[in-house]
Amino acid sequence: MRKTLRLCIAAIGLFCIAVLLPAMGIAQQLDRIAQLEQRLKDLAVQLPGINQRVSLSVSGASAQEFLRALAEAASLNINVDPAIETRIYNNFQSETALNILLFIAQEYNLDVNFIGTILSVRQLDPQAYRVPKPITAEYDASLRQLTLSLENDSLISVARAITQKTGTNVIITNELRDKAVTLYVQHMELAPALRQLAFNNQLKLAETADGAFVFLPLGQREENFINSEAELATRRLPLSAPVEGGMEGQAGGFYVETQGHTAQDSIPLLSVEASNTPIEEVIRYAADQVGANYFLFSPLQGTITTKLRQVSFEDLLGALLRGTMYSHKMENDIYLIGERRLEGLREMQVIQLQNRSIDTIQAMIPAEWRQGVEIKEFREQNTLLVAGPGPQVNEIATIVRKLDTRVPMVLIEVTMLDIRKGYSIKTGITAGVSDSVRTGGKILPGVDYTFGAASINDFLSRIGTGSFNLGRVTPNFYVTLSALEDNNNVELRSVPKLSTLNGHTASLSIGNTRYYRLSTQNVMGSLNPQTVVTEQYQEVNADMTINIKPIVSGDEQVTLNINIDISDFTQNTPIDEPPPSTTSKFESILRVRNEETVVLGGIERFETSDNSSGIPVLSRLPVLKWLFSSRSKGRNKIVSVVFIKPTIIYQ
Repeated sequence: MRKTLRLCIAAIGLFCIAVLLPAMGIAQQLDRIAQLEQRLKDLAVQLPGINQRVSLSVSGASAQEFLRALAEAASLNINVDPAIETRIYNNFQSETALNILLFIAQEYNLDVNFIGTILSVRQLDPQAYRVPKPITAEYDASLRQLTLSLENDSLISVARAITQKTGTNVIITNELRDKAVTLYVQHMELAPALRQLAFNNQLKLAETADGAFVFLPLGQREENFINSEAELATRRLPLSAPVEGGMEGQAGGFYVETQGHTAQDSIPLLSVEASNTPIEEVIRYAADQVGANYFLFSPLQGTITTKLRQVSFEDLLGALLRGTMYSHKMENDIYLIGERRLEGLREMQVIQLQNRSIDTIQAMIPAEWRQGVEIKEFREQNTLLVAGPGPQVNEIATIVRKLDTRVPMVLIEVTMLDIRKGYSIKTGITAGVSDSVRTGGKILPGVDYTFGAASINDFLSRIGTGSFNLGRVTPNFYVTLSALEDNNNVELRSVPKLSTLNGHTASLSIGNTRYYRLSTQNVMGSLNPQTVVTEQYQEVNADMTINIKPIVSGDEQVTLNINIDISDFTQNTPIDEPPPSTTSKFESILRVRNEETVVLGGIERFETSDNSSGIPVLSRLPVLKWLFSSRSKGRNKIVSVVFIKPTIIYQ
């Protein structure tokens, strides 16, 4: 009955503490701010800047920089502890320095001390305003049994309470002054209760010769465990053999421990820390910890330095062997470990492409990944056969499947427009002798008429008189009169359509070829020189060439690399002369949306000609030049415009 009553009283006490402690903490915090406010108001008599309104805006500034700016703005003397690591993110507009200091002190747990008119700011000591939490510890001296109800309580306070209630000295070392412990035991003897407290909170417990108990921190690579006799004990994890040339001149070492299992499966997790340790030792000990079956084809060379937390044995092997000449593979729950080139560790995968051609895939695989891996192509099936070490094969298969995506096709409509405007004038009189000239020609529109010998003789006989005879011309004589004017207004339009895959160039070339004769004379021999004439026909091309490379982005915009070259012959020439030509060239890079049209060009070019032939001297005299010469004159204006419209086609 007495024990039940004590337990009820203890429970009521715990409830009251749980309710009153937060309220007491808040009250003390408010009391601290109120005291600080009163001190600042008293100091405002000597420092008017405390009530001065200032504006400060900072984002991530250190507390030192912020308070230095506040001191300059309000003409205050503020000293800031350099140990403060607080970053401040605030925006104060037209606020008094007093309120800013109160806000910063409360929000960031800063303490302000006063030395005359100097304000000294430092980090608030959490112990200064902490309400000591009573330790729930009951001891029945008659039964020598201890009851503890601890939750994140200070170890030094727990040791003090147990010492006061039991009369047995419980000591802690300086390293554990800030250690917090948690435990609940009921009616347990003192020594087992202390051992349980040490086990639950990763501590060591030692008993001195005079009957005192001492709590010690666990040493490096030590852990608490339950031994085969179901007793609480501490053990030290094994240290590997020394390694020559260890890190910083020390012997290499490691420890491996199991830490729970994965959330989905019952796969054990490992925590590993190694310093210049042989890879084989780490694998052996880790396999023993998780009970994994493994087979080593050959000794593993090399050392490793690592620190891993909660990784599976499979992931540990992948991390340890990556970048080495070794690999691993699992068959029938056995991990096969050895050199990558060995038969048992090679893998093979067949990768059938769905959207791309195998012609370009191999070039996209990094050369480092292909070392030691054999890749075969089967063009009929659009398939790759990849054989080699498992990790490399898996990496290549992953990247190939990511690259095997649908490639859009782009239809490009190119509308080319040539607008030609101009005129030509031809006038003159031509006379001569020919065997096959007949009377005839054009009178309207324009005059281009040829008179034969019969027509000319008939005309001369009609205008002759008895006393004046103009005579007759020879039977093969002819005369041609020319008076023509031509006006041109021509629009040439061509609409070629090009289709190509994304990132590939579409080309179109249309043109014509003309030839002109090129004669070469060579004199051969010295005593009897002979002239040798060599003739050859030189080729001249006039082409329209279009090269467009589309690149489709993710938001269906098309970047076009455009190169258009247009050349054309301007007029017909004798066979001995090279024909004149004109050239229009467009070269641009631009971006357009799907099915939008862009315009290139607008280049104007002019072609003029003024030719005449006639009798020397007479062909240059006024009036007479129209009778003794023939003339032709022309002028043309050409405008070239190109319209381009890309259309993305997904198949």
